[in-house]
Amino acid sequence: MGFMDKVKYFLGFGDDDYDEEYYDDEDEVAEEEPQKETSIFSRKKEKENVVPIQRKTGSMVITVQEPLGYDEAPLIIDDLRLGKAVVVNFEQLEASVKRQIFDFINGGIYAIDGSIQKVTRDIFVLAPKNVAIDGLKDELKSRGMFPF
Repeated sequence: MGFMDKVKYFLGFGDDDYDEEYYDDEDEVAEEEPQKETSIFSRKKEKENVVPIQRKTGSMVITVQEPLGYDEAPLIIDDLRLGKAVVVNFEQLEASVKRQIFDFINGGIYAIDGSIQKVTRDIFVLAPKNVAIDGLKDELKSRGMFPF
């Protein structure tokens, strides 16, 4: 490119071939959104573990359970998952079945980050995460007002 060509180009009278060369070589690349690959063997999570923090009525629900067999243990944990406090009475059970249910319940309480409080030898209060069990029993027992 000579001096005169540069002046013509600078003033806008020159050929635009130089600019077109740049644009002709570039190919337009359409960006594709990455697609999430899912395997036909993958399993979708069908049930979400959503527990309401507050109930619409604002009242606390406490259920009393007297399990007669190991098959009733999941029902106790289901009540806890629904945000209900549960009083469990093991008085009707044999020691071996009582131990199995107690172990199952303790695992469930740990999983939902709940709490357990012993009332008597065979009666326990279970509470979900959003319910606190007050330690009033110890205070009353120390005063002699709570016989067990």
